[in-house]
Amino acid sequence: MQNISMKTSLAVLIAFAWSMAVAQPGVSFDRYFIDSTLRVDLYHVGEKNGEFYSFDRMLREGIWAGTTEHLVDPFNLGRYRVRLFDIASNALVYSRGYDCYFGEYRTTDPAKNGVKRVYQETVRTPYPRKPVLMVIDRRDRYNVYEPLFEQCIDPSDYHIITESTDRGDKVITVQHAGDPHRCVDLVFVSEGYTAAEEKKFESDVKRFSDSLFAWQPYQALRGKFNISAVFASSPQSGVDEPRQGIYRKTLLDATFNSLDSDRYLLTEENKTMRDVAGQVPYDAVLVMVNSKRYGGGGIYNDFTAFTSDGPSCDFVFVHEFGHAFAGLGDEYMGDVSYEDFYPKGVEPTEPNLTALLDPTNLKWKDLVSPGVSIPTDWGQAAYDSLVARRGALMDERGKRQAEMQKEGKSEGEIKEMNNSYSGEIGALNKKIGTFLVDNPMKGKVGAFEGGGYTPKGIFRPTVNSLMNQFSKTDHSMYPVNERAVRQMIDYFAGQ
Repeated sequence: MQNISMKTSLAVLIAFAWSMAVAQPGVSFDRYFIDSTLRVDLYHVGEKNGEFYSFDRMLREGIWAGTTEHLVDPFNLGRYRVRLFDIASNALVYSRGYDCYFGEYRTTDPAKNGVKRVYQETVRTPYPRKPVLMVIDRRDRYNVYEPLFEQCIDPSDYHIITESTDRGDKVITVQHAGDPHRCVDLVFVSEGYTAAEEKKFESDVKRFSDSLFAWQPYQALRGKFNISAVFASSPQSGVDEPRQGIYRKTLLDATFNSLDSDRYLLTEENKTMRDVAGQVPYDAVLVMVNSKRYGGGGIYNDFTAFTSDGPSCDFVFVHEFGHAFAGLGDEYMGDVSYEDFYPKGVEPTEPNLTALLDPTNLKWKDLVSPGVSIPTDWGQAAYDSLVARRGALMDERGKRQAEMQKEGKSEGEIKEMNNSYSGEIGALNKKIGTFLVDNPMKGKVGAFEGGGYTPKGIFRPTVNSLMNQFSKTDHSMYPVNERAVRQMIDYFAGQ
């Protein structure tokens, strides 16, 4: 890698460039960038108390699909952020917040115990005309950004890979609304589909595209989306299910039980995913997994994963896309492997969650329903009792299943045992859903305690919504989430 000497210290450069970015109305795309994509592949390494990036490679890909109007990120979302500084002028010319697989791993118990992991990761930016300094920042415990990685990049460097992005996979145009610079560009990527299942993939893509636009504001703004799909076959059909002892050889090696959460479905094969997606211009990757199980995952400005035929799969898709596209947080409580995901006394960055540190300045106070008090009573004690009972039954069932498997019981016996629990668990699920959907506070905007995986200390804007995964019968985003999605669509559309 060509080394570029720096006369200005990093700290001074960043401070100066930030002041310039605040002072100037915008950054000229044509002055600083070429209409191509710079892809930087990295390895993200570490555990809870320490992390670092290791450089892998750089590639020049096809046209830049992102906005050319808003090059400095206006959202303040994500636990990480990439910035580009023009070396000649010290100007901040590009920034974008994001989350990543490692960022979630470092909040888990193994990371807390010092177990180091390595994750593939990719940062994508417009292709610079002249040498730039790339800086990747992370947030500390108090959500303050601090530099974690820096790399000088000369766009003429012969180490940048410029080979064709075409892998020979089948590319499908689902919807073309216009210029990629003024649209949200989505790409569906196949996972766990064999060559014989190509037609199923195409049908599934159409179905999920339609399901996305059944929701507002996607429906009203459908004309601002370009949608493509790339079919790359897998040797075997399906997906890994480690707790069930099921493993499949697939394109992206996606797996349930990610971060030791049974229903969490992700892939660690980032480079392959990017290679497949990179055959078309894209802003967001949608990994569609050929499976009948319930599950999925969404990481902000990284990727969305979901199953094609699982229970409530349409809802799961739109929910997970809410994370990955608009940076929305989960509004439910419990049922994850994270530890201290939202530190006490620190305001979450997600637009739909708050620690309510200043009740008089609620981040969505302009949307609060008339007459609603802050914080807002919604009958949480009764709800928590139902959830606790369900959790105890599910734990009991899981332990019994593990014991029966160890004892060598037949599949029929295990199925019979599971069925014996299904009735009461199903009844509790119905009560929990009804409690939220038919709650007297339904549809009202306030500050409802319980969210971000914890029942205390984190507040959500409505009693139920798309981002509360415990209730799937009320297909509404409600004002706070809908505004966040609309703002992100407008960002990509250059408005």
